Amino acid sequence: MTSIALTIAGSDSGGGVGIQADLKAFSALGVYGASVLTAVTAIAGLSSAIVAAQLAAVFDDLAIISVKIGMLGDPAVIQVVAEALRGSGLPIVSDAVMVVKPDDRLLAAESIDALRTDLLPLATVLTPNLPEAPDLLGANPAADDAAREAQARALRDLGAEWVLMKGGDAGRAVCTDLLLGPETHRFSAPRKATRNTNGPDCTLSSAIAAGLAQGLSVPQAVARAHSYLQDAIAVGASLQVGSGHGPAHHFHEWWTP
Repeated sequence: MTSIALTIAGSDSGGGVGIQADLKAFSALGVYGASVLTAVTAIAGLSSAIVAAQLAAVFDDLAIISVKIGMLGDPAVIQVVAEALRGSGLPIVSDAVMVVKPDDRLLAAESIDALRTDLLPLATVLTPNLPEAPDLLGANPAADDAAREAQARALRDLGAEWVLMKGGDAGRAVCTDLLLGPETHRFSAPRKATRNTNGPDCTLSSAIAAGLAQGLSVPQAVARAHSYLQDAIAVGASLQVGSGHGPAHHFHEWWTP
């Protein structure tokens, strides 16, 4: 049977993040990708009715095996997504984008509340970056590794089965992601010297969802996704795409810049 993963996220016209990055990662890892669009980032979010109609169409026709959640928007959209997934039994990777960088928050307080109450308890894997974890908890940013682990445990207490605390925002020479669940794992890699740093969060979470669609355990899916992302960033350093921060190279195994 064909492995099918669904991404529920916004569209990025530049192709480096969001739906476009998710579908590239799915395909690169051998999974068929379906999508539900929640926003067009250059314009605005879509209505909850449009999102609900897409969800109904996808689930009516396709045998979805795993789900990745990205940018959602207002509480009404969050609620229709939660309603569609609640009780499905599907593995869900929640990377619901809240903070792009510490001074660039995308969601209002009421949307964060909806994420916390409606979606977080459905997550098989929750993948917050360092600014997002304290926002979900209503806490101060973690000052050290011990505080990061404490926040991961607190997020698990809110219902997530596994929490992957991404460490790229820590600014260290070696980036370490902490996976906390029934067991604890750490995934480390040297920081890459590249200006093409657009979309690693989307790529990592969709690569995890691809692994879950193929029957990997959560630690196995995260380990493979971490390795895939590091290679995509390393090879992507030589991509010449646009004038800003370029993307990782999702198809680095298939063609080189």
